[in-house]
Amino acid sequence: MDVIGLKKLHDFWRRHRDAENALKAWHAEVMHAQWESPADVKARYPKASILKGSRVVFNICGNKYRLVVQINYELKKVLIRFIGTHADYDKIDAETI
Repeated sequence: MDVIGLKKLHDFWRRHRDAENALKAWHAEVMHAQWESPADVKARYPKASILKGSRVVFNICGNKYRLVVQINYELKKVLIRFIGTHADYDKIDAETI
């Protein structure tokens, strides 16, 4: 999968150093993933939340942080839509961000 919007991740882990390793590991794994459907994501990340609009929410650092992406399965693209604390996540609409 091609991950778009990595600057958001870099900027985030500069402010939240404890998230750096987890986000780097997530990115490395996703780059090698061959997801064809939300079921493929759930098979690897059972705690991920599948939302409308091809959005997926990943728990980072034991759910301390939330990562929202939009996945185009046909084009093999993962677009970073949001990364933030759990409190920040509670203030957004993950289906439209």
